[in-house]
Parts: sequence; structure tokens; C-alpha cells
Amino acid sequence: MRLGFVVNDVGTEQDNYTTIRLARTAANLGHDVALIGLGDFIYDATDTVRARAYVPRARDYADDAALLAELQGEDPGIDRINVDQLDVLMLRSDPAEELVDRPWAPNSALLFAQLVLRRGVIVVNDPTHLTDASNKTYFQHFPEDVRPLTCISRDADEIKSFIAGQGGRGVVKPLQGSGGQGVFVVKESDNGNLNQMIDAVTRDGYAIAQEYLPGAADGDLRLLMLNGQPLQVDGRHACFRRYNDSGDARSNISAGGKFEIAEPDADALRLAKLVAPKLVRDGMYFVGLDIVGDKLMEVNVDTPGGINMAEELTGVDFSGHIIADLVRKVRLRDSYHGQLSNVELSML
Repeated sequence: MRLGFVVNDVGTEQDNYTTIRLARTAANLGHDVALIGLGDFIYDATDTVRARAYVPRARDYADDAALLAELQGEDPGIDRINVDQLDVLMLRSDPAEELVDRPWAPNSALLFAQLVLRRGVIVVNDPTHLTDASNKTYFQHFPEDVRPLTCISRDADEIKSFIAGQGGRGVVKPLQGSGGQGVFVVKESDNGNLNQMIDAVTRDGYAIAQEYLPGAADGDLRLLMLNGQPLQVDGRHACFRRYNDSGDARSNISAGGKFEIAEPDADALRLAKLVAPKLVRDGMYFVGLDIVGDKLMEVNVDTPGGINMAEELTGVDFSGHIIADLVRKVRLRDSYHGQLSNVELSML
């Protein structure tokens, strides 16, 4: 299989990223792998989508750090590849990282990804629907039962009125953001600082204010989804609990959070079942659900992470399962000779 990964920038990848784990697993299994940055696509005069790509040279990387050291070393393997000839292109960039310096980058990559669909490349998650999911308003299209009460506005009075209606408690965060950046947990005692919190969030756009879920104090559950179902291998789910015991309200790993083994409870599985129809309709092949109690905090469709953590905690080869699943999709594509759409191939 010829497998490409689109990332923000190969130079900023880290050895605990899910993308690097998937790329190493695929390379070690003998597949041809390429990593492409958001600014590295080319549409040339022959009506072909090409890219300047980092191509791993080995087939036996001992760990993720070994692959990353090669990709970010003094002499990485860089080729001008034909993206149209890939079997699968996996979109793994985080648009929130580009808001300030490269706001043009995420949508540009999605448009190039839409072009390669014409040539039969399987693109996951589906780029047309990822364009629609470019910020957290996508979350509001899921059933009301799964979501906390929410207000989205740039008007400070609207946000303060919402927080007041929640007894002075809530969460305020950017409409476009990730990794716990710019997230404020508002308590009754914080009313004097609420204006500053709102100003800090709305400086770069809209803010989301949500009801505070008391269970969030104990962290959240990250449940990974594949093909619209909880990712499960050998009876174990790709699931773990994230928490922060430093006093920081954010449990994101990138914000200093920790993680421990967990299995999804009945509430988590119910939520997964409720969001599945939309994920399937939108071609959202690989997704991360962030769950507190009986509510979803977020549906991560851009760069769901945690495969390495799930594997470390369980000893289960979830990344190998994903690569094998992509191989199965390529076989289906070849057998049906263009009769299946990208969304159908993404979710079968």
C-alpha cells in the first residue's frame, strides 16, 4: 500500500504523536509511506497533484523516536511524489495550530485532497466534510442529548449572561482551538475576572461558553472511533482516562495532563452509538471522543490522538489494526472499480 500522511509540518512532529506511530507501523509492515506538510503540495501543468514529501527509508524502526530522528535529521529522504498515485491519503493536520501564522494552510490542503479524490485515492477523514468541520460549530450538529448547554458569541454580555444562568460556573474557550489552549474554567469566585477571560478568548474570534460538568474535575475519557464504531482489538478498547493532578483544570496531555487505563462505561458507549450515524454519513473514519459522564466535551475529527497511549496501557497493537483496515479498504476500492464513493470507502 502507498500511504501518505498530511501533517502541519514534519519539522514540528513529535515522537508521541499518533501520526508518527501510524507511519512507523506502516513502514515496518513494508508499506510505502510519505509525510507531507500543509505547504508542500503542487498542482503542476500536467493536471497532476504532487508534493514535496518526507519518505522513510527503512523498514525496521525500533521505536517512534527512531523514525522521527530520521525525518528531522540532517539528511532526510525528501522526494517529489505523485500524490495521485497514493492508495490512501490520511489527513492529520491541526488547523488550530495555523490560526496566527498560516491561516491559509489548512483549507489549502483540504482542497488539494479533494482534487486527488478524482484519481481514486482514498482520503480519510473525508476532506469535503472536514472542510465543514473546520471549527467547533461542527459539534453542534450532533444530537442535543450528547452536548453540554452551549452559547457561541463574541458579545461579552451574551457570554456573561449565559454563565450567570449556569449559577456563575462554566467553561469559556475558543471556537477554533485544540490541546486545551485558551480554555478557562469559570467559578463563582471568578466573576471579577470574567471580562478578561472573555477578552482573551474573543481576541482571535468567536468564543464557546459551555455549562460546567462537575465530573470534569476528575478528568475525561478519550475513546477512539474507527469506521463509526469504538476502536476495539482483542476485546480491548482504544480508550483511556486523562486527568490533571496539578490543579490545572485541563486534562489534555499537551497541557500537562496524565493518563491511565480505562474501559468505556455504558454512558460512553451510548454516546458513541448516538454520534455514529453522523460520523458515518460524513466519512469521519478516525475520530476521538472526549467524554465527561454522560456528555461529550468534543468530537475530534482533525487530529485524534492517543494511539500510542492506548497501546502503552493495554499492549494491544491498535496501530497495526488501523493499517490493516486501510489495506482492506484499498482492496475494496480495487474490486469495485470506482463504484464506491470516498465516503463509502472511508466507513465500510
